[in-house]
Amino acid sequence: MQSTTPAAPAVRKTLERVLASSTFSRSERARDLLQYLVEREQAGEADRLKGFAIAVDVFGKDADFDPSTDAVVRVQAGRLRDLLQQYFATEGAAEPVRIVIPRGSYIPAYVSNGPQPAPAEAAEDAPFPAPAQDAPAIPSSLSRQMRFMWAAMGLVSVMLAVLFLRQTILVGQHAEAPAETTRTGSIGTLAPDTLPVIYISTAADTPGQATMLATLRSGLSGFDTIDFIGRDFEGSPNPVSQAMSFVFKLAPGAEADSITVEIQNIGTDRVLISRTFNPEDMSPARIEDSVAGMLSATTTASGTIYAYIEQAGIQTGLARCLLLNDDYYQDPIPSVHKAAYSCFEQLIAEGGKSPLIYSEMAVLHLQAVTSRYDYPKDATPEKALSMAHRAVQMGATSPYAHRAYGYLNSRLGNTEEAIRWMRKAYELNTYDLSMAAAYGYGLVFAGDYVQGTAIMARAVEASSSRPSWWDFGLFLGQFMLGNMKKAASAAEALKPASTRSHYLAARLIAADYANDAAARDRLIAELASRYPRFVANPRRVFEQREYPPDMVDRLVEALRAAGLGKAS
Repeated sequence: MQSTTPAAPAVRKTLERVLASSTFSRSERARDLLQYLVEREQAGEADRLKGFAIAVDVFGKDADFDPSTDAVVRVQAGRLRDLLQQYFATEGAAEPVRIVIPRGSYIPAYVSNGPQPAPAEAAEDAPFPAPAQDAPAIPSSLSRQMRFMWAAMGLVSVMLAVLFLRQTILVGQHAEAPAETTRTGSIGTLAPDTLPVIYISTAADTPGQATMLATLRSGLSGFDTIDFIGRDFEGSPNPVSQAMSFVFKLAPGAEADSITVEIQNIGTDRVLISRTFNPEDMSPARIEDSVAGMLSATTTASGTIYAYIEQAGIQTGLARCLLLNDDYYQDPIPSVHKAAYSCFEQLIAEGGKSPLIYSEMAVLHLQAVTSRYDYPKDATPEKALSMAHRAVQMGATSPYAHRAYGYLNSRLGNTEEAIRWMRKAYELNTYDLSMAAAYGYGLVFAGDYVQGTAIMARAVEASSSRPSWWDFGLFLGQFMLGNMKKAASAAEALKPASTRSHYLAARLIAADYANDAAARDRLIAELASRYPRFVANPRRVFEQREYPPDMVDRLVEALRAAGLGKAS
């Protein structure tokens, strides 16, 4: 892969050939969606590429469309990703530009296509489904609020032999079938606890590189989702045996005193990302947050490394289950839940001993209880808590295990215990911004606005992309501290995904603060149209969602001042 960004004419020509290809000939919806995404991005309207806008513009949905209950955009985007993989592995293999729709985003990315190494040897399909990204974020003591916490670009890989064969058969048999919820991919039979293996190397020994090396070592050692080796890779790269091995390479940047960090797949020499840290990024006050932002976007199961693994079709072992686990949080339906849960069960049957297996199973088990799923049979909160407790026992230094135990305690009403375990998860890995956001969010909803807001602000400011609940949590914290300018800024960040009632309410309060009458009237009309129950009695809705009493009073007062109907 080359690092240069393809020119617009090259992108347009590639798009024309993709749309006219036999791969896309049977899928009008995929053609419409791809053309819309690329044209909007090329027109400089990438910020418009959100689920709601796509549903309305491409699929003809109306203003009542609810992405939480209608998965049409997510399903068709998954179908589109599969077809793009197939096209560029077959009739489009010689294309100078590849079009990628990264997971977790609808904004197209473009990759200049360099020479391709030989494909990996074919392996048996894994016995369970697999694809997706990172494990869920842990909620505060207020269970209903924390559901919103479960809400990078990945590159097209060359190791698609097995995936291509399987997809060719499927496409032939199911021409315009909906996207599958169970996908397979494997590089062979590996240990059940298999995770991406991470090495680290540096080409020189300058003070800046020494500082970056030490910070990266500290950060990488805290992530449960990778197997961190902590030294440079030794031996000859092999596209099969090192398919899930990656190296962080440090080198001097182009500017004085800057450092460039590249993440490269060892098996194929593909560079996933290249990030340059300038002297300000490297300052003692900022280096930890700079590295935290990069690691949170690359080493978690929602990050670049896992996106590469999924798109290459080489997921196996625990990595496969973590990807599938996140599929459920992206599309929370019973069939996907069962596939994820069964995947973890299979790992246990194969002798898996990672605390991640039990921590993520525990959360899925409780979801089965609260959502009344048929699988697993006889699910109970007690069984879920037992799994989470076992995860903590197995992983005394596992942030995920502590976060899961905190989540379950929050859902069971054990507020103090929930906060205590989330704090421990945060302390175990301060470089994982999702741990910081989870802990900060929990503190805000427990009424600790000073500490909770500070931690939420750190998570938001250090992240390059994030779920909307991070900005909403920051809005609430700043709002309760009386920092209305900062609260309004956090609410403004909600705009692209602010179709839920509490997000619209935050934006309404911000519009009123800014004296933006037009925005205020528009938001009131949207709330009245979408959420008449909320408009009729916002206090009751906030109380049902277990907001702190003082927060309820302040929010209702602000909404009344903004002119929201019968706020009481």
